[in-house]
Amino acid sequence: MAANATLQIPLPPSLIALLGTHPQATATTREYIILGLFQEDRISGGKAAELLGLTRLGFIALLARKGIAYFRLTPDEWDQEVAIVRAWDANRA
Repeated sequence: MAANATLQIPLPPSLIALLGTHPQATATTREYIILGLFQEDRISGGKAAELLGLTRLGFIALLARKGIAYFRLTPDEWDQEVAIVRAWDANRA
């Protein structure tokens, strides 16, 4: 496993003040970066959870608290998923 790298990002003091203490700012910034990568589909939910040290359910709970959708399907994709589940359920009966 590769060692962690450090990224220095200059930020104005007013923004840093909003992030809290140095440890809080570091943790919050890291979380936002990982969540941003997830939202851009650059990493999976599983990878994001791993990077944040969360279980998959913990990650889904974090997304819910942040108002970020875990399932990002178009209405047509949702309709297809519902049809698959209904067909599966009908075959079980």
